[in-house]
Amino acid sequence: MRVSFDGPPRAESPAARVLEIVRLGAPVLRRRAQEVEEVDDGVRELVDRMFLTMYTGEGQGLAAPQVDVSRRVAVVDVPPQGKGGAFAMINPRVTAASGEVARGVEGCLSIPGVWGTVERPVEVVVEALDARGEPFRLEADGELARCVQHEIDHLAGILYIDHLSPLARRMLLDRYRKQAKAR
Repeated sequence: MRVSFDGPPRAESPAARVLEIVRLGAPVLRRRAQEVEEVDDGVRELVDRMFLTMYTGEGQGLAAPQVDVSRRVAVVDVPPQGKGGAFAMINPRVTAASGEVARGVEGCLSIPGVWGTVERPVEVVVEALDARGEPFRLEADGELARCVQHEIDHLAGILYIDHLSPLARRMLLDRYRKQAKAR
């Protein structure tokens, strides 16, 4: 696996502020995000702020549409990669996926408090740009592959609940609505 370290946000960055995470029902979550034409300071500032927001929310990944930005940008930090394995994906695309699939529990910072079991390929190959605009290729498996696929789905307007059976999705959404009323 070749991933260049983009790392968590720089503390001295004036833009290192937590962004608001939009919730289920926000239209931006259901739209295909726009390609990033140039990786510039604005994109790098977004990446910094997304890392900070992801860590504050105790997530493993975050896509730009989740912070109400329709751009093809996502950040990921999945243990055991830990902080040293944090990276950004700009304009990512899955170029290969294994035929083997596995079921695993997923949650989402935009649908807090509920989780569902989703079936995904065990291994994927992703090509993207890093926060410097340099192309990279990621060969991921296990939990990292699951997280990367989850975030790339967000960039296409797909949520993990879309991978659930109609009954499982309805039950999960009922739990989510009950919890939202209790907040």
